[in-house]
Amino acid sequence: MTETVRGWRAVWLAMKSWRTASVSLLSFSSGLPLGLVWIAIPTWLAREGVDIRIIGLFTLAQAPWTFKFVWSPLMDRYAPPLPRLSGKLGWTLVMQVGLLITTLVLGGVAQRADAIWIIGVLTLAIAFESASQDIAIDAYAVEILRPEEQGIAVGARIAVYRAAMFVAGGVTITLAGLWSWPALFAALGLLYLPLMAITILAPRPGAGEQGSPPRSLRAAVWEPFLGFMLKRRALEILAFVILYKLADNLAGSLVRPFLVQVGFNNFDVGIATATIGLVATLLGTFLGGALTTAMGLGHALWVFGVLQLLANFGYVAVASVGLNRPLMYSAMGFEALATGMGTGAFSVLLLRMTQKEFSATQYALFSSLFALPRLFGGPITGFMVDAIGWRDFFLFTIAAGIPGLLMLQRFSPLGLREPHLHDHDGAHATPLSRAQLATRAVVGGVLGAVSAVCVTGLLEALKDRHLHPQDALRWLAHTQDVFSLQSVGDWLTWAGILVFALTVALVVAAWSAARSGWRTGAR
Repeated sequence: MTETVRGWRAVWLAMKSWRTASVSLLSFSSGLPLGLVWIAIPTWLAREGVDIRIIGLFTLAQAPWTFKFVWSPLMDRYAPPLPRLSGKLGWTLVMQVGLLITTLVLGGVAQRADAIWIIGVLTLAIAFESASQDIAIDAYAVEILRPEEQGIAVGARIAVYRAAMFVAGGVTITLAGLWSWPALFAALGLLYLPLMAITILAPRPGAGEQGSPPRSLRAAVWEPFLGFMLKRRALEILAFVILYKLADNLAGSLVRPFLVQVGFNNFDVGIATATIGLVATLLGTFLGGALTTAMGLGHALWVFGVLQLLANFGYVAVASVGLNRPLMYSAMGFEALATGMGTGAFSVLLLRMTQKEFSATQYALFSSLFALPRLFGGPITGFMVDAIGWRDFFLFTIAAGIPGLLMLQRFSPLGLREPHLHDHDGAHATPLSRAQLATRAVVGGVLGAVSAVCVTGLLEALKDRHLHPQDALRWLAHTQDVFSLQSVGDWLTWAGILVFALTVALVVAAWSAARSGWRTGAR
């Protein structure tokens, strides 16, 4: 029986673990393509004089990171024929080989920036391979890390990930004045060779760590939802995942415009966000992960959750006092530190929530839920500030974080060291038939689609109102425009709506099945 290690001894042992090191180093492989697609390629195209409208279309290459949970069941169900590697490490190696090849080919065609469609296809291929690699590495982390190693690994992963983005983005752009873009892209491609060696040498999950793969593709899609819904307080946990970071997501979406409107110059804003904010966030994430290991996940979620709320009082003070650099730098540093600490504990929670047999699908779904407040918060916050002012807006963000703590109390009461995330509810009713589950799924899917269309129309109406403040809020007109498919972006929006509707349908069906006695592997 494995001895449970707690406290600072657990932190020390985790820092010496090859499991922790391998998961952390593989995060460099995740950050490289993201920096390439999001930063380096658009900058290169702009330098080459490509039309800004064409460059704007390259933002569509970010879609695979948004929709990666759609094909994640395939990576739970199937494994590449690489007997020396586990399933998730095998997928990681396959995607690294693909990234190596496509990045080198990009370097080959980079001498002709006019071959824009070839560059576009390569960019989309790199994004798809990168998103798939992220699925595999996240799932591998779920399978290989022991509970006492997760906190340290979370902090190290984020730091290494950001370093790789900096190399592929900032360093590449800086060196572009000395080297050619084709040579830089080729150099980035060759960085995957040592990362492939890490993948090959990384420790394999043991027999009890990996979990049995789903028996069929249908099971790989259905059972991750059912398996989670069987947990006690499943809906409260899902609500917590969405709400826990709501306060800092709302506040963080407008920090730069806030500092500018208060009167700080570009140097002040750059130091506060790109230097103090970045360093404090990385330090906070690493510290948060380490403290989570030492003090327990339940205590950490409470302490860091409260700190996240209190940190926004710094922005309230800046909004009240005005132009005061020491106060602003202190507020920015403390908020970034608290946010990082909360992220560290929250990331450990995601790892522990995920069932190992469905590691790819469940982790991809949880991380997508985590991104929802950031996605929808931005368009709404600007109108709130316009209506109530900066000071009251930041007070509102503090209040917005309270529901997350209320949900935390439901499954991890204050004072509990470790939340019981894998307790199951018993059956409370006669099991529903497949037809009854299908009916509920269809109703849930339709309601999900209608909600998504309405929210999409509202967000577009808010954007239009921001550009034309004298006009009325034309929500109905913009909702009708959602059905007008005239561009690639419109089709991508509808893809997102359909994926959301399907996800809601599966969640409703899984919740209904779990409450009526269904079990994974039983049918």
